[in-house]
Amino acid sequence: MLRHLLVFLLIIISASGLTAQESADSVAGTRNLDEVVVSAPKVLHKSDMDLYIPSPNAKAMSKNGIQLLQNLKIPTLTINEVLGSVSSLGNAVEIRINGRVASVEQMKTLAPEDIKRVEWIENPGLKYKGANAVINLIVRNPGLGGSFMAQAMPALNVPWGQGAMSVKLNNGKSQWGLDMSGKLTDIKTYRDYYETFTRPDGSRLTRDESPVDGKLKGNNATATLSYSYIKPDTTVVYASLSGFKNFSVCEDYRGILTLSDSKDKVAVRDKDDFHGFQPSVSLYVEQHLTKNRILAIDAGTSYYTGYAGHHHLENDVESGDILSDVRTRIRDRNYSYAIEANYTEQWRRSRLTAGVSYSGRSNQSTYENLGGEKYHQNQNQVYFFGEYMYMLDKVTLTGGLGAQYSSFKLRETGLGNNSWNLRPRLTLSYRPGNASSWYLAFYTWQVSPSLSETNSVVQQIDAFQWQEGNPDLKTYNTYRIDAQYSYSGNRISGTVGFNWQVSPDAIAPFYEWRGDRLVSSYENSRGRRWFSAYISPDINVIPGWFNLSGYLRYGLTTTKGTGYDITRYNWSGEVTAMAYHWGFNLIAQYSHNAAMLIGERETWGEKNSLVMLSYNWKKWQFGAGLLMPFNKYDQGSRLLNRYNTNEKHMRLDMSPMPFIQVAYNLQWGRQKQGVNKRVNADSSVEQSKAGSR
Repeated sequence: MLRHLLVFLLIIISASGLTAQESADSVAGTRNLDEVVVSAPKVLHKSDMDLYIPSPNAKAMSKNGIQLLQNLKIPTLTINEVLGSVSSLGNAVEIRINGRVASVEQMKTLAPEDIKRVEWIENPGLKYKGANAVINLIVRNPGLGGSFMAQAMPALNVPWGQGAMSVKLNNGKSQWGLDMSGKLTDIKTYRDYYETFTRPDGSRLTRDESPVDGKLKGNNATATLSYSYIKPDTTVVYASLSGFKNFSVCEDYRGILTLSDSKDKVAVRDKDDFHGFQPSVSLYVEQHLTKNRILAIDAGTSYYTGYAGHHHLENDVESGDILSDVRTRIRDRNYSYAIEANYTEQWRRSRLTAGVSYSGRSNQSTYENLGGEKYHQNQNQVYFFGEYMYMLDKVTLTGGLGAQYSSFKLRETGLGNNSWNLRPRLTLSYRPGNASSWYLAFYTWQVSPSLSETNSVVQQIDAFQWQEGNPDLKTYNTYRIDAQYSYSGNRISGTVGFNWQVSPDAIAPFYEWRGDRLVSSYENSRGRRWFSAYISPDINVIPGWFNLSGYLRYGLTTTKGTGYDITRYNWSGEVTAMAYHWGFNLIAQYSHNAAMLIGERETWGEKNSLVMLSYNWKKWQFGAGLLMPFNKYDQGSRLLNRYNTNEKHMRLDMSPMPFIQVAYNLQWGRQKQGVNKRVNADSSVEQSKAGSR
């Protein structure tokens, strides 16, 4: 990975001579109109975000929202259309469409012609509740007529593919929409697994698993029916009914175990699967009280029914005798409800935002392997915040304070916990000119324990390992400092900065022997510290022909808990080269995500690579490419526990994977501004997770 990134850095250094062409307040885009050259900023810097106005060329090269986002070349932002991921410096980015939280699949149903601008919020405020970064696509809707979009991306050598379809019909201030998308994954995989158990008396047992066969499945579909009513600068109403169906999600591995205390061979099968259905309803209302005062209310509810299962089977190869047969099956019937209200008042140089939200969850888990025994858990969360922003010449100051109340309780045992936590936020940004900006922020957020972490039901994992939740867990705080410098120019743009965060009571697993059982549970540990430094350049090497972008990041993590004190460092990065002209667009991408250390488990980042060539013809786009042309897929982790040291690798038997893409985009009617939701009530539903290796 370092070899690829070093080549990338050499290219950046060789292109550094281009900086002599930059001016203090340069613009990043030019367009020839006959004999006149019209210049316009590539990005408009606001006090709390950057606004990207898509050029006609960027729209012409794209056939959906995710392609347009990639063609905008936003520094630190990594787009992978094939894998359906949007990230910044390796961290997930919250996607919004007209202010409402959305998915990558929904972004794929957007027509580039309808996207007026893209809001890049790299350091979100308190109303975003701890999001790492936010990308908000502002979309306009036809006033009369409508639109139709469809696309498909199947692989040629394995059962894998994805597709999306969108229909919108309009009449005056109203619009009806139907969006549908789906994914198919049914590919061969295999796993290498190595583990050593160490008992308190010092005796050891090593189990080495060699792969025989395996399968990875992930088939799902989403449908959303929506209605919007817009009376500009007065009233906005948005309502939606959606359904998400997981038909089958499964990891199924088969292998042969060799044991350090026996010459016998053991056949092993390890399978984790789940499926379920989740309908959701959402209603949003926005009212402009006066020109500068806005009240927005969002409400939603979701219901989930499905199951999670785990099956671990071991039998002697020669005799066929069953040595271990573990089966866990959990059926969930969970629902959630939420409401949020925000008030915003805007003045010439300042803005006040205040809000309150409530979300509740009721979870019922039926353990079918325990005779149908039921467990109920209730979760509640209340959040208040106020934030004030003031612009003083070239400096913008923002200060705010949030307060969060969290509680959860198990009905059968009466066990649970509750807490109040404060969420302060202070930011300072300085823009000496249109090209440069400096940013410094301190903020904090809270993380509440999940359903699986707090459920005290004991689950067996294999012949040695068991797992149970801890109902005494507490919500914990994370404190973070960000410092960043950004530059935007004609030929070179980029960002350099660092992040530091600490979670004094981070939730993490811990392990202990109880007789012959190694039991894993969860604790509020002695803390997790994380530091990273990064550089993210974007070079317009040949304007109108070739662009090079990416990032390189160094990370250092320390975790402390029961029986451990671990420090790890790693490098991560991404390189994207894009050549485009005459309707053709060629993309080559390589990324290595950062490794993550949670407690004693280190999960290394995925290595992904992609080459894709596409061509636009009228309302059609045709493309073909290879997934993983430069590397083999390898995802895994290692456990560094004193009682159990293990390492596993999950590899896919598909590299490289050729695929094709076909997209169609039809628009008709006038254009008007779409719904821009200012608040989003969190009505997400939790799901149980069966214990697994």
